[in-house]
Amino acid sequence: MVRELVLFDINKPLNMEYINDLLKKVGIELTDSIEKDFSQWKEKKMWNDYIKEYMDIKTKVQNEINSFPIGLPNAKKGEQYFQEVNFKNEKIESFWFEGLSQIGCNAYITEKGFSILGMPTNHGDFKIKMCYKLNGWVEGKPILERSFNISVNPDPKDLWKNIPTPKDIEYFKDDEECGYVKVEALDGTPRKDIVAASKRGRSHAHEGRPRDDHFKLHYCAENDWYVIAVADGAGSAPFSREGSKIACDVSVKHCMEMLKDSSEFEKSIKEYKLEINSIEKQKQIGNNVYKIVGNAAFKAYKTIENVAQEKKRLTKEYATTLLLAVCKKFDFGWFISSFWVGDGALCIYDKERQYIKIMGTPDGGEFAGQTKFLTMPEIFSDTNSFIRRLNMTIESDFTALMLMTDGVSDPMFETDANLNKIEKWNDLWENITKYVQLIDDNVDSKNQLLNWLDFWSKGNHDDRTIAILY
Repeated sequence: MVRELVLFDINKPLNMEYINDLLKKVGIELTDSIEKDFSQWKEKKMWNDYIKEYMDIKTKVQNEINSFPIGLPNAKKGEQYFQEVNFKNEKIESFWFEGLSQIGCNAYITEKGFSILGMPTNHGDFKIKMCYKLNGWVEGKPILERSFNISVNPDPKDLWKNIPTPKDIEYFKDDEECGYVKVEALDGTPRKDIVAASKRGRSHAHEGRPRDDHFKLHYCAENDWYVIAVADGAGSAPFSREGSKIACDVSVKHCMEMLKDSSEFEKSIKEYKLEINSIEKQKQIGNNVYKIVGNAAFKAYKTIENVAQEKKRLTKEYATTLLLAVCKKFDFGWFISSFWVGDGALCIYDKERQYIKIMGTPDGGEFAGQTKFLTMPEIFSDTNSFIRRLNMTIESDFTALMLMTDGVSDPMFETDANLNKIEKWNDLWENITKYVQLIDDNVDSKNQLLNWLDFWSKGNHDDRTIAILY
């Protein structure tokens, strides 16, 4: 007898009554125990098949995700970061990221994949997780992950230490200083004020060394004369911080004393204005400039020399530059006279006329390097060379008279040749006035200017000092 072949689909839901009927036809009787055991076997097999199928899909997708090239370039602290990644996988229902907040960035899902955007606030190496769900995900199924690294480079400014200058050193000087001279309006008309700031350079702060720059400001209300000095102590000279202080203090004090009775000087200025081409008038005013401004520089040099001798030291151990200017407004315009030894810059700038006048020549090469100092005897031994360091001019008006050490001029102008480019002075003025309100009677401008001196310029970390008559 040929028996009927009975088949049933193991993957269909169990119908034990139907199965019993089929088995009876072939002479098999199921006991309750066998029936129960068979049911358990069937359920277990179905579960194992379910898990195997899920694990096969999970492994395949994980391998695809892990092998997908997600290369994120390094970020930099404090700089905007943006990276777009093309990423698609049809077996993924959704994905998101964890760990980006510790950097200061966020992830955004796009049509093409995702992008990472933000301003990193921390530096270091960070592990980021991409979490994702497979299609058909339900509660109880695992959330899958892929980890990758992103490096955030530090802000160069964070690498600089700021070690206070020891207060027990000889010639202690504060690490920063600022000053403001307010000149009262005359008949309701504002008059120019002076603001200055000086800050220890990052290279000095990193090693706990003192500030070598200095400045001195003075306005004589009795006769309306302004006197301004800025000096840069040589980094290689151990006591240059005192040299720059002496240079400023002594030169300004000498000018103040000489200008207490300035009638003769002012008379020669007015006559020079009337006969500007007269050799006699040029000589007369030149003698007065030499007596006031030139002798101020020489007196500063001699004072430094005497201090060095008293300490049984070499004068060059107090080496410093000096930029000195005296000026006054007359009915016909401004008279300005100056002395300049060393690097840095001394300039009359007029934004409206797009005009500059550099009041001398910096003692440096095409690029920053070796310069000359007030403390060098040869500065004064050659009279003709010394006189060329004196300058004077009459200007109808100006936006600002600026004196600065090379800590400011080097990063702003880069070369001495650029000092003669009006566009460079326009850029500097725009840079300063973006952060400093150079308006009448703004006493807070001294603090604003001090903060401005913190500007970042790669490779330029010297002391910074600037004085502005505006």
